[in-house]
Amino acid sequence: MQKVIGVTELQRSFRKVFDEVAESSTPYVLIRGSRPQAALISYADYEQFQALRQQAIQARFDRLLNRMESANAEFSDEEIAADVAAAQEEAG
Repeated sequence: MQKVIGVTELQRSFRKVFDEVAESSTPYVLIRGSRPQAALISYADYEQFQALRQQAIQARFDRLLNRMESANAEFSDEEIAADVAAAQEEAG
């Protein structure tokens, strides 16, 4: 279960909060001026978040690649090669 803590209170009890996050993976939401501003999570949770984020990016890229493949399926390799050669010639 996550906990909420103000920045000033975090400064006063950092060691206790840090130990709780590191040892029992208790996430903290850091509040400044009654608004959530950041989160303090264990490194294991951070790694998991990064892995999920990378998977989401890869899935988005795969969907885009599939759409491009479908949109370009009607063009032959020769047509594509000719277009690339023409673009290279135009670019100089």
